[in-house]
Amino acid sequence: MARTKTELLRGTLDLLILKALSLEPLHGVGVSRRVTQITEGAIQVSFGSLFPCLHRMEEKGWVKAEWRASENNRKAKYYSLTRSGRAQLKAEARDFLQLVKIMTAAVESV
Repeated sequence: MARTKTELLRGTLDLLILKALSLEPLHGVGVSRRVTQITEGAIQVSFGSLFPCLHRMEEKGWVKAEWRASENNRKAKYYSLTRSGRAQLKAEARDFLQLVKIMTAAVESV
C-alpha cells in the first residue's frame, strides 16, 4: 500500500508531540523523529510547525525546556512534559479517541 501525504486535523499535532515526549525529554529534531517513528512514517512534522507548537506548549506550561548537550555534544534545547502536560496528554488522547468513535459511526452509517 502506497503512503500518501496525511493532513493533520487541527489539534492533532499537540497530541503527537505530547505523546512523543511521554517517554523521555527530547530536543526538537528528536521530537520530529519520534513522531515519524510512532506514526510509522505516515506523519513527518516540519520544523516550521514543530517549534511554534513547542513554544506554545511551553507558554501553556505543558512542557518545560532546558539547554543541554545533545548526542553529538552540541548545545540543544530539550523538552520534557510537566505534570500539566501529562494531564493534557490524557485529555487530548481521550478526546481524540471519542472523535474517532463518532467519525467511525458516521462513516459506517447507512
